[in-house]
Amino acid sequence: MSTPPAPLVELRNVSFGYGERTILSDLSLQVPRGKVTALMGASGGGKTTVLRLIGGQYRVQQGQVLVNGQDVAQMSEPQRYAMRRRMGMLFQFGALFTDMSVLDNVAFPLREHTDLSEDMIRDIVLMKLHAVGLRGARDLMPSQISGGMARRVALARAIALDPELIMYDEPFAGLDPISLGTAARLIRTLNDTMGLTSILVSHDLEETFHVADHVVILGAGGIAAQGTPDEVRSNPDPLVQQFIHALPTGPVPFHYPAPSLEQDFGGQV
Repeated sequence: MSTPPAPLVELRNVSFGYGERTILSDLSLQVPRGKVTALMGASGGGKTTVLRLIGGQYRVQQGQVLVNGQDVAQMSEPQRYAMRRRMGMLFQFGALFTDMSVLDNVAFPLREHTDLSEDMIRDIVLMKLHAVGLRGARDLMPSQISGGMARRVALARAIALDPELIMYDEPFAGLDPISLGTAARLIRTLNDTMGLTSILVSHDLEETFHVADHVVILGAGGIAAQGTPDEVRSNPDPLVQQFIHALPTGPVPFHYPAPSLEQDFGGQV
């Protein structure tokens, strides 16, 4: 029986917080190579924080974040930049440069990080745009394309340098059903055809469960559940069931912690 390959990304006993507020507490998880791993859970549960720790924007307060077996916190600045060149990032709503054409947006990382000729860059950009169905939109400005198209342009930019890892932060937010389905299929298709590893942060259960190989539900600073989509759906944990079924009450409270009503209203309640 062959040994499975080492995970591309691994978090070991990671703790992180903002001031006195703890976001992640002794969190350990693995991101398998060649798979789509979904990070899900209630807002404020640490999903985007995990992406920033992997990218080296934040440093862990305790534990280790390993990418290709290397501790991100121990990397020098040049090593961190080299690591980031092997990553693609799709930001929520695309984050395109508004004063650049579609072609120039996708070309930006190639011009910044390579010494390729303009002719070669143009050919690569057209290939990436073709992969997301937008080769014909190369001369348009971001203001001339729809939100769904902008997300696909951003995806073409994210794969411009042929990364080994792509991180998606809420790629389905604000999309109509057609654009959402298109984005989901692209994530799955590009992951498989390009041999990528993908980390997908999303609140859209239906599409995320459809494209993901592995689902991790974060809660209370750690992992509430993980496994295949079917395994997570059947997990009896109350937080998992509250999240999956969109229940208003459960482990995630409706009210943010506050003084008692008597304290706030001077005993008039």
